[in-house]
Amino acid sequence: MPTTAPAFSDATASDSALRRFLFGLPGVDAVGLEARAASLGTRSIKTTAKAYAIDLAISMIDLTTLEGADTPGKVRALAAKAVNPDPTDRTTPRTAAVCVYPDMAATAAAALAGSGVKVASVATAFPAGRAALDVKLADVRDAVAAGADEIDMVIDRGAFLSGRFLKVYEEIVAVKAECGAARLKVIFETGELSTYDNIRRASWIGMLAGADFIKTSTGKVATNATPANTLLMLEAVRDFRAQTGTQIGVKPAGGIRTTKDAVKFLVLVNETAGEDWLDPHWFRFGASSLLNDLLMQRQKLSTGRYSGPDYVTVD
Repeated sequence: MPTTAPAFSDATASDSALRRFLFGLPGVDAVGLEARAASLGTRSIKTTAKAYAIDLAISMIDLTTLEGADTPGKVRALAAKAVNPDPTDRTTPRTAAVCVYPDMAATAAAALAGSGVKVASVATAFPAGRAALDVKLADVRDAVAAGADEIDMVIDRGAFLSGRFLKVYEEIVAVKAECGAARLKVIFETGELSTYDNIRRASWIGMLAGADFIKTSTGKVATNATPANTLLMLEAVRDFRAQTGTQIGVKPAGGIRTTKDAVKFLVLVNETAGEDWLDPHWFRFGASSLLNDLLMQRQKLSTGRYSGPDYVTVD
């Protein structure tokens, strides 16, 4: 069982204790949350700050391919792009990671060896999470053995929505134990949790269970990362560190496609959790198409010309 601060030591002792703790969290003012997220999204930044933000965003990307048609060749090409996003400008930062299915983790690990770019692998019957626990744990073991540095797991939304919170907690604890040295990102699939209060509760379950990151979405449902649900999760990690001293990362994923979107999220991070989270170790974007727009905007800032999509590789 993960170590938690004394104030939370009894919260996970039983299902009833965890339920009392979660329902004792402050309720979310939905109107206020969305208004603050919208207000922060209107912030403008100057050219020098924009250049910094673009490079920071590139360095925070988990460059992702999670399709049934994925091939070793596609994964190797994605890995090459992660290491050298813009072959015309070697000052372009590398991405944080390449995210693939477990059966492609070995291919990604071989392609990224020595680069500093991490191998992230989804696991636990991603994206639905509909499998027995032993199958999920085997999925994690296979990914780690294949070279995954990070595991992105999905919670059992059915258990969560039916109020079996301790089951969700214990499953995260079990997955964390299988990760070994790999960092664990816990995906809530916020679009299926229905309410902001549920997102706050899921965030605390994940953090109490030992998650290294909490993550919004799989990218496989209609509603993925939004400024509001990400703001709520940033508040959760901020409050958790204030109370326990433990810092947890945040990863919005799905639907973040433009530089303008990425900058909005970075403003959310800075204004909510603070500068300590403005680092790839603590904040990631789960994305596939975002990198191309960041590269085009970066080229425009350096050359004064907008190159267009034909000047970047198609993933």
